Amino acid sequence: MTNKKAELLEVAKLFLKLGAISFGGPAAHISMMEDEVVKKRKWMTQEHFLDLIGATNLIPGPNSTEMTMHCGYERAGWRGLVVAGVCFIFPAVIITAIFAWLYQQYGQLPKVEPYVYGIKPAVISIIAMAAYRLGKKAIKNTELAILGLITLMACLFGLNEIVALFASGLLGLLLYFLKRTRGKIKSFAPLLMFQLIQPLPISSLKIFLTFLKIGSILYGSGYVLFAFLDAELVANGWLTRQTLIDAVAVGQMTPGPVLSTATFIGWQMNGFPGAAAATAGIFLPSFIFVLLLNPFVPKMRKSKVIGAVLDAINVAAVALIIFVCLEMAKDTLTDWRTILISLICIMIVFVFKKLNSAFIVLLGSILGFLLSLI
Repeated sequence: MTNKKAELLEVAKLFLKLGAISFGGPAAHISMMEDEVVKKRKWMTQEHFLDLIGATNLIPGPNSTEMTMHCGYERAGWRGLVVAGVCFIFPAVIITAIFAWLYQQYGQLPKVEPYVYGIKPAVISIIAMAAYRLGKKAIKNTELAILGLITLMACLFGLNEIVALFASGLLGLLLYFLKRTRGKIKSFAPLLMFQLIQPLPISSLKIFLTFLKIGSILYGSGYVLFAFLDAELVANGWLTRQTLIDAVAVGQMTPGPVLSTATFIGWQMNGFPGAAAATAGIFLPSFIFVLLLNPFVPKMRKSKVIGAVLDAINVAAVALIIFVCLEMAKDTLTDWRTILISLICIMIVFVFKKLNSAFIVLLGSILGFLLSLI
């Protein structure tokens, strides 16, 4: 087997595994990636991994899925990008498609709560460890530490996470010019949101174009996605709000990217062709954005000005990971069982630092199932 084929196979195996076990949202996905790609396999340095996170936050699309594409590109070029993205998305899409078919046949979702009850408390420990490791690299000086604290506090007080990231980048730029009074910077023009699609009879092409538009302009968390879906689908009478709520539930209880919700919705709109169209539409822009962006990240780091912006965005990204961890803890640790699972998992990840994150997810699921019987 040639080196290129071996690398592609390695990429495929890793991201299929991550796609199957990565519960808990983008922060958890990125935490698991950092553990596998940086710590265990050493495909890149933590500094470069942080730069990729910062760059990913500048473009639309699902951050964790785009990070898989960056990691695949770093290991095996553009083929690695495609393989990593497809393999990470694949398990979520298949599981979601099964749920979508069951929902269409029986009008309700299967009861899986006992099996996922302990997963989120366990994932909190994985996020906490990643925030600790990445934070040590991102906080290079006192100014960045203060900037990270400001970002965290702003998010805790309700500031939108995308606004917080871009504000941190601007503050980093300001700090750079305060230290060095001369220099130039080129700014990125903001993306314009055009209403490209007018209400027409639903078809797979229509579904594809609708989700392509959403994938092209979507910033932020899964909750932002649901707001887009409500505006595009429910408001146009293509989908009931109850179906959207059920789709949200599926997105929360399946591993991998929350954008696999599109598969569920597309299926309800037009069966398998609709599911395929929605899935392709919402993920396609990410493949294109990452393919265009990745080669420029090292060049961005070499620029002192853009490097200062990346440093600020990186420390803000770590602050956002901590924020997500705190928010998840607030929503998840609601009884003694979830608190116990989280404490056990936190102790394990900080004591057994080389333990694969898949075992933490499995342990959380087993503990959750056993404790739910009490």
